[in-house]
Amino acid sequence: MTDQQYDVQLTESYMPPQEDAEVLQTTVGGLLREIAADVPDQLALVEVTMEGKTGRCWTYAEMLADAEELAQALASRFEPGERLAVWSPNTPEWLVMEYASALAGLVLVTINPAYQGKELDYVLKQSGAVALFLTEEYRGNPMAEIAAEICPPIEVVREVNIMEDRAAMYATGDRIADLPNVKPADAAQIQYTSGTTGFPKGAILHHLGLTNNARLVTRRLGVEPGDIWLNFMPMFHTSGCAIAALGVMQSRATMYLAKIFDPGDANRLIKEEGVAFALGVPTMLIGMLEANRLEPTDYSSLKATVSGGSMVPPELIRQVQKTFGCGFETVYGQTETSPVVTQTRTTDSFEDVCETVGQPLPQIGISIRSTISNEVVPLGTVGEICSKGHCNMIGYNDNPEATAATIDNLNWLHTGDLGTMDSRGFVRVTGRVKEMIIRGGENLFPVEIENILLEHPAVAEVAVVGLPDQKWGEIVACFFRPESGQDFEKQDLVAHCRHHLAAHKTPVRWISVSEFPLTGSGKIQKFALRDAYEKGDYQDF
Repeated sequence: MTDQQYDVQLTESYMPPQEDAEVLQTTVGGLLREIAADVPDQLALVEVTMEGKTGRCWTYAEMLADAEELAQALASRFEPGERLAVWSPNTPEWLVMEYASALAGLVLVTINPAYQGKELDYVLKQSGAVALFLTEEYRGNPMAEIAAEICPPIEVVREVNIMEDRAAMYATGDRIADLPNVKPADAAQIQYTSGTTGFPKGAILHHLGLTNNARLVTRRLGVEPGDIWLNFMPMFHTSGCAIAALGVMQSRATMYLAKIFDPGDANRLIKEEGVAFALGVPTMLIGMLEANRLEPTDYSSLKATVSGGSMVPPELIRQVQKTFGCGFETVYGQTETSPVVTQTRTTDSFEDVCETVGQPLPQIGISIRSTISNEVVPLGTVGEICSKGHCNMIGYNDNPEATAATIDNLNWLHTGDLGTMDSRGFVRVTGRVKEMIIRGGENLFPVEIENILLEHPAVAEVAVVGLPDQKWGEIVACFFRPESGQDFEKQDLVAHCRHHLAAHKTPVRWISVSEFPLTGSGKIQKFALRDAYEKGDYQDF
């Protein structure tokens, strides 16, 4: 069942919570028990291996049995509320661990499998994790070797186990413990922020936010029992372990869990397995489109494709809808909001899907507030996007200063994103507060410039940043990845910008790159581009 567009006429940039769906008092483990009792024989999970082949599979009854057995083992070795870190790519064991830790009242600390020793050390110490569960290696990263070096000096870490070692994972301690009564407001996970602006902070997320958010996202999307959702988003991120895992479960659908994203494999699986839904960041969708040009794919089973985190370039949406022939929805939010706060609908107009991130999800208030006074701004005026409701995090782990700077005394969570709202409650994201370029006193928004550049056939991906300048304060710089086989000059790009943009918005620095530095969730790290350019690692085009 999908929900309907809200018929409102706002007078300021504040959309109050809409009550067309309930906030259910649920927990992750409680929901698994409920769904397994309801549809025990429904296929819950299908493994997709590194080679892109389907592997092991679980029904909901089998998933519950494994999760409860592991939960009992964990409860015999750990106390409720203790933190357990998972450092692994997308595997079935990851999902079983997510459910088991929830049933045992333990807090799951999710870690990017690409992390190296220094990053692992930081997360383990900052989170206070008492155990680390990992895989031997991933894509050449010797994880077991790194853990053997990093973990022994951390006194609170009393257990390190390989997740595929079932005997060690399911071992019971000296006591047999009853599983605790886990409450919806209890902490379920600590997720570390994407790191688009620097070192990550640990957002503490509760059962109530994670479960309801996932249900409301898939409800708006229209996921039905038995549908297949191909998940290649990382499980250490809320897009994977929350939207995909918990949303698919509550829809009584089936998740195909890909260990690695490969665009060719993704296209083939959609055709061969009859995939109905797929969520990917823009770089993933671009990869699938490029792979389709080399080997055309049958996308007829797809009901909708989902992307977001922020604004998705309109040109990419046009290409996806034309090629995939299915609906498209944009989700917007961040780790701190469990993660989605606004979402378009497949029934929205093409303009709304391309130019906005939709209306808020049910029971979530959204306001656009002045970055100076914190007052709600008039309709159509740029301000900071703020959210209030069940989806907001508990706070940042062991970081009261950052928590206070993010959640104000009225319980509005400040996203750090700039945007506008129209009278219908549709939100448009214009950029990050910290990424806004101030050139000669003029506020410039990188997203506007990036969207224009992506309309040029020579540009595959782009990131616009501000560089310091003695005269203007900041100047506009464009980092871009060219489309293969395109013959063009810098002046072609300049002319394209000048045709669509004012002169002061046109980049004056052009840097061609073969690839972009990305966060674990696939977002471009603009601060890394800027820092590398200033150190001389990039040359002007």
